[in-house]
Amino acid sequence: MGKFFDDIKPVHQDFIAAQKLFFVASAPLSDQGHVNLSPKGLDSFRVLSPSKVAYLDIVGSGNETSAHLRENGRITFMFCAFDGPPNILRLYGKGYTVLPGDAEWPELSALFTMLPATRQIIVADIHKVQTSCGFGVPLYEYTGERDHAAKWAEKKGPEGLEAYKAEKNLVSMDGLPTELGA
Repeated sequence: MGKFFDDIKPVHQDFIAAQKLFFVASAPLSDQGHVNLSPKGLDSFRVLSPSKVAYLDIVGSGNETSAHLRENGRITFMFCAFDGPPNILRLYGKGYTVLPGDAEWPELSALFTMLPATRQIIVADIHKVQTSCGFGVPLYEYTGERDHAAKWAEKKGPEGLEAYKAEKNLVSMDGLPTELGA
């Protein structure tokens, strides 16, 4: 039932824009390394072109995606319809991390509402798009965004966030350096 496309079509872009949640997957090259799969929300995803996307990434307890992208670039995004007609959309690509101070930061950051916990922007060049039925995805009702990350970041303050990133975000759980730790 799955269909493949070489780029993001307007119908895909419309579907992406309507979703409140997406998932990001990445993995190290080592077969002993851990596959990372993270949920994301907060109106943080943008389609930049039919073959390029970006998302605003906030400080978290790890920084696996950045480490994996630094090592091998592989990334997959998944969007599921939790309301309306069933659908799953996957974007396969090669990505990289953009940090504040990088040449791309001013242009990319202008596309997002900067959050107190903003850490980096992940950018990916998409080489394959897949849709599938989504018949097994349950229906859910969206009731709003959580404010925990913003409150946590405000309580930490700028110096506290930098200390937290230095402690938790410089290497992956498998010991791979992130762009913050490079």
